[in-house]
Amino acid sequence: MRYVAAYLLAVLGGKASPSGADIEKILGSVGVEADGERLKKVISELNGKSIEELISQGREKLCSMPVGGAAPAAAVGGAAAAAPAAAEEKKEAKKEEKKEDSESDDDMGFGLFD
Repeated sequence: MRYVAAYLLAVLGGKASPSGADIEKILGSVGVEADGERLKKVISELNGKSIEELISQGREKLCSMPVGGAAPAAAVGGAAAAAPAAAEEKKEAKKEEKKEDSESDDDMGFGLFD
């Protein structure tokens, strides 16, 4: 990933087709030593291709990719219905707690933060 990022930085810097030395220079500036084999692979795969097209193709691929952890629609609906009820219970508990606090302040004749 760092090689692709360095390649993109070089393209943003004005190099239409960055060389291995350009990428090594970018990686070296942040203290990363470039692996020659990986560098050659990235350059051979990206050389001569439009970065804008590659990014748009990548977005299309990411959109079609399933993600794990998605809950079924029925479960989501059930959870969504339960959430307002739980929030309402929390509000009522806070109201009761505040009411108890104010009563105990009245008994002492002053508030803690008065």
